[in-house]
Amino acid sequence: MDGHFNKLVLNADSNDIVLRIKMHTPARLLVGRAGAAYRTETQLQLREDHAKARDAVQAELELKTVFDSEFIDEWKLFEVSTRACNKLEYLARPAFGRELSEESCREILRRCLLGRDIQIAIGDGLSALAIQTQVPKLLPLLLEGLGKFDWSIGQTFFIRHCRVGILNDIGEVLKPRVAILLIGERPGLACADSISAYMAYQPSRSHSDANRNLVSNIHERGLSAPSAAARILNLCAQMMRLGISGCTLKEQQALLRSDVDR
Repeated sequence: MDGHFNKLVLNADSNDIVLRIKMHTPARLLVGRAGAAYRTETQLQLREDHAKARDAVQAELELKTVFDSEFIDEWKLFEVSTRACNKLEYLARPAFGRELSEESCREILRRCLLGRDIQIAIGDGLSALAIQTQVPKLLPLLLEGLGKFDWSIGQTFFIRHCRVGILNDIGEVLKPRVAILLIGERPGLACADSISAYMAYQPSRSHSDANRNLVSNIHERGLSAPSAAARILNLCAQMMRLGISGCTLKEQQALLRSDVDR
């Protein structure tokens, strides 16, 4: 296959096809070879991307070092943590990343109101870089959009050493109707700064992945912040209207506000 491609690239039309394919994916397609191996340029880029992915997973994320003070003050962000005491324990004991520490539960109850319609949390997940890069773009759009509806909005907070299952603990502690978790995705060799938005209606400890909805691949070369905010808001509207989330809820085209308010 690769040898056949090397012959085809001599043709101008084939070159155009290759360029068009590469415009639509960051995957290492049609990169050519040197003998049985990648070319030097491709191999060096692969090693660089692998290093970025490892750094994104291993980096510790602290609220004051990731976001500037103006952003933190504007949205009144505060930091809590899961039962994982450090990054090593977080990686080795996934279950610890799905539960809030006792101290964090107390801090959340002190700072947040119970029973809000919408509750947003930010979790470092498996990419500190993703949170640092994407949240300042997405969170303001999301909160601005939510403010246009007649919904009560909870105080946003940040969770260190966080995994997706933390949504269940958020539901148990704060009792929101809809909980949204913005979390760093597992880095790949093509992208280390992508986040996902996991969402659930009245999450509880009995919930599994089947009870959650997901908007993923939010980054510069994937789903843009405005597009992601629109999809998240649309899913919120569906959850609020139907009282469900998860595999029984199919994402639809944007609802009219009049449909939401009924």
